[in-house]
Amino acid sequence: MEVVNAIGRRKAAVARVYLTEGSGKIVINKRDLENYFPSSILQFVVKQPLNKLNVLEKYDIRINLNGGGYKGQSEAARLGIARALVKINPEDKPALRAEGFMTRDPRVVERKKPGQPKARKRFQFSKR
Repeated sequence: MEVVNAIGRRKAAVARVYLTEGSGKIVINKRDLENYFPSSILQFVVKQPLNKLNVLEKYDIRINLNGGGYKGQSEAARLGIARALVKINPEDKPALRAEGFMTRDPRVVERKKPGQPKARKRFQFSKR
């Protein structure tokens, strides 16, 4: 089987995912998943699409992650893995969509406006 690649994004994070048939090894930026994401919750998030389809031990996954924080990166990786799995087997798409793994979360940080300290916060108003 050839390499299947897909891109996942979330907030400022971008994950380039490369899927090959193998033994279930997940490598992120040349480090093991457990090493890159020490939190078991974030490891679980990355593995969610694989657990849903029961293919955890079937594919080797190599991910290039950059930008964003650890939560955004883990969710970007999840979207990339889900998209790669659908490229391999399109019949899996409804199951992954039902869990929400195929949807790109569009929420990003709102820009700071001029004349304000933050995006929505205003400076204190003084009547006199």
